[in-house]
Amino acid sequence: MRTKLLLAALTLGFALPCSAQEPVKPADKPVSVAFVLLPSRHMLLDVKVNGKGPYKLIFDTGAPINLLSTTLAKDAGLIKKKGGGGFGLFGGMNQIDVDKLEVGGVIAEKLPSVVMDHPTVRAISDAFEDEYGRIDGIVGFPFFGRYSTTVDYQKKELILKPTNYKPGDYMEDLTRNLMAADKQNKPKIVGAAGLWGFAVEKAKSDDAAGVVVKEVFADGPAAEAGLKAGDRILTLDGRWTDTVGDAYLAASLVKPGRSAALVVKRDGKEMTFKVTPTKGY
Repeated sequence: MRTKLLLAALTLGFALPCSAQEPVKPADKPVSVAFVLLPSRHMLLDVKVNGKGPYKLIFDTGAPINLLSTTLAKDAGLIKKKGGGGFGLFGGMNQIDVDKLEVGGVIAEKLPSVVMDHPTVRAISDAFEDEYGRIDGIVGFPFFGRYSTTVDYQKKELILKPTNYKPGDYMEDLTRNLMAADKQNKPKIVGAAGLWGFAVEKAKSDDAAGVVVKEVFADGPAAEAGLKAGDRILTLDGRWTDTVGDAYLAASLVKPGRSAALVVKRDGKEMTFKVTPTKGY
């Protein structure tokens, strides 16, 4: 399972909400930041959090949030007490604001971040810790969205050019939308353009990766591909599906008629199915 997790794209792949732009003062010139390219093809950075560190974090241009491990959060003094509050949509401990996040001398302030230990990050860390050190999370859109970013793979450098854009708080926007839907007694689902032919569920006490296939509808795309009720979907089109919301969001990003890979666990073994959603009504 670890091998497939390492090869899976770390990109979360959510549609980023349109948040208000706030002017920030750009620096005078672009800054070059060195990165290490892991065998899994992920970019690894040295990052300081509130002056502590450096810590090893993966730079992910598809992540809408910053993820920090509980180990990092405790070491940097981000967790004052167990529990911490916040909205753990992805199974995380809580959401916090990082006062300062420093990457290669570039400092960004007041960054919304989620404290959590995601199984994919843990798997990558376990695989490469002996050579590269412990990996403690992901640097995502709240940081790199403030810059025009160029990746130079030959030099293994990021070129960060500050802009006048300050990203909004993705988690806050998503939480607000979900709460509004709840108050209006509307279902918390994402309307996918394609029809997949299966339904998923996840019990509150279920801490394992992925979601469980509750039902596969006869003659639908999932049934034709070989999916069965009871299968546990780990990724959909390379995106995590650790919650029902994750699964709907991943499905909503696949256009009808395009085949997508579903990595599932069945009877303790991982299997991959190609499902092609049909056009919705």
